[in-house]
Amino acid sequence: MAAPVMIEARNLRKQFGPFLAVRDVSFQVPKGQIVAFLGPNGAGKTTTMRLLTGFVAPTSGSARIADIDVQQDRIAAAEHLGYLPENGPLYLDMTPVSLLKFFGSARGLRSAELSDRIEAVVGQCSLGSVASKPIGKLSKGYRQRVSMAQALLHDPEVLILDEPTSGLDPNQIQGVRALIRELGKTKTVLVSTHILQEVEPVADRVLFIHDGRIVFDGPPKGLHEGGRSMEETFRRLTSLPA
Repeated sequence: MAAPVMIEARNLRKQFGPFLAVRDVSFQVPKGQIVAFLGPNGAGKTTTMRLLTGFVAPTSGSARIADIDVQQDRIAAAEHLGYLPENGPLYLDMTPVSLLKFFGSARGLRSAELSDRIEAVVGQCSLGSVASKPIGKLSKGYRQRVSMAQALLHDPEVLILDEPTSGLDPNQIQGVRALIRELGKTKTVLVSTHILQEVEPVADRVLFIHDGRIVFDGPPKGLHEGGRSMEETFRRLTSLPA
């Protein structure tokens, strides 16, 4: 049997005044797949992810998470979804633990379940040494881990991660890659990046967006077609308007 579709974009289109940011984007991501959402800055990656999560409404088209239309029933869709935006939702005067308690309560997790989940994500994201420190005093790398922990807190089936390694050092990047690979064993993951080196270590599939349109959909090795380097393919796909 084919794996169920966990993320679906149907002719998504988003216009801001005269600017068309996303142009009739359609794709499906089946259960258990890690997809790298690749493209240059300003290509439409973040806007597409915001449409998929219900953060913004489409001008036309629709998005579905676990077969739930995110505009018609955003709360139900959110139960299946963990979202890490480009700038994670952090309150700097809170500690990681107090932040996770706050988000867990907002999601309706019961006390015993919430305690178990906080312990689990603190371990997954290696936050034990800073769990009781104010987030405002943490490094960029630790703040990113806290953001990842809140996305994982309710143990969602689907993860949408927007530039999760942005601003991290090489050791921190390696840690995030390893975590994504581990999460991909049990979850469906869509992770955006504009860094080519991020693609092959983690992804089963690549969606390349340029000028608001999908211009490539295939395995990472497809970016080497014709013996090209990934950098050459990147330049070729972005050399002209889509």
